[in-house]
Amino acid sequence: MRLAHAATSWIVPGAVWMSTAGTKIDAHGGMVMKHADAFYWVGHSASHNQNPYMYTSTNLLDWTPCANPQNSIQGMWRPKFAKPNGSFWLYGQVDRNVQALKSSSIANSYAIAGSKVTLPPSGYTYSDTGMFMDDDETWYLLTSADHNNVQINKINSDGSIGSRVNVLAKGSYEAPGIVKVSGIYYLIVSGKTGYRANPNQMFYATSLTGAWNGPYAIAPEAQKTYNSQNTFELTVKGSKKTTYVYMGDSWDSKGGPDSNYVWLPMTVDGGSKKVTLEYHAQWKIDVGTGEVSFPAKKRRYEAEHAEIVGRALVRDCEHCFSKRGVHNIDASSEVTFRNVTGLGGRQWVQFHYRMADREAGEAHVFVNDGPAVNISSLNHRAGFHDTVPIALNLRSGAVNTITFGTSGPANAGIILDGIDIVED
Repeated sequence: MRLAHAATSWIVPGAVWMSTAGTKIDAHGGMVMKHADAFYWVGHSASHNQNPYMYTSTNLLDWTPCANPQNSIQGMWRPKFAKPNGSFWLYGQVDRNVQALKSSSIANSYAIAGSKVTLPPSGYTYSDTGMFMDDDETWYLLTSADHNNVQINKINSDGSIGSRVNVLAKGSYEAPGIVKVSGIYYLIVSGKTGYRANPNQMFYATSLTGAWNGPYAIAPEAQKTYNSQNTFELTVKGSKKTTYVYMGDSWDSKGGPDSNYVWLPMTVDGGSKKVTLEYHAQWKIDVGTGEVSFPAKKRRYEAEHAEIVGRALVRDCEHCFSKRGVHNIDASSEVTFRNVTGLGGRQWVQFHYRMADREAGEAHVFVNDGPAVNISSLNHRAGFHDTVPIALNLRSGAVNTITFGTSGPANAGIILDGIDIVED
């Protein structure tokens, strides 16, 4: 797949994810379900009154908009798929109650099915929705209630919400999701901090009706789940490997249209019964084999060989690839990479840099004659990391100029290692 001709070629946590129609994917708080040979991603639209929006893909990379079911309902938060019978169902939160939609087709023509259901006990309403299908193809709806109970209800064969089979009452949690591995149920939840990210936690049980053990961290606490909130755990069963994928939302301050997504592979250790998110700046999965891969063909440009203007200077750097990097980059400094080879068109460029004081200023880049691109804002969308991939327009051939600068003072502690031009 060539970057110049593809809608996307890598999953990049925190970055803007575009559909094949050239629009930003707008499906938050949702999930992915496989049907026949295609995957379907449903979520609520942050741009259109939280209506359900849907996309389809054959490779979990290129997503094409479906005939969205938003005509059926206004304002359904966190919709989730289920197929408890011959029909397709969506369950989501409407007015803090459960509403079901039903269709004979997975991708369109959903109609309201029954009245809203007040699910939790004692008259409490709920906020978030999760979904889980067990090995026997029984579906379960997960909800988080105002009284800090995360509960699990069976979905009956007629699509109605059935009895409660379990509850987690061990703290203030929401955004539930379950993945089952080797007979163990792993429940992932978020803390209740609004649209501010927090360290999501994991509990496990040996049966769906059993006691929950935990909580356990799924990522380094300081990263706050790589600036995301859990929404669903996707299992991809391939011919060579089964891979478990964490799906999270990287919310803006209001849960609005600037919100993005953080998808990451998960390691599930059956011995210690721990789930760990594997952070990668760029990755993808072969849906046939289940194998995860990373950019292998990259053209490297070291910062120490670039053109340096201002107070910046080259010094030793222990964490840098060549053990040398550009230090003391301030507002008067620029580091320019010349004769950069591009494929022609939109292409991923990995910027390798650190900033000791993340509040001291903004890092930015200029490409050829284009405007400045603020890469500090992209840096923190999936937590702070030394590698920041950015999709940039590059000309074909060794004719591109990329300039790195900052608005911050020298004591911001920026060290530029280099850039990689991703070519696969």
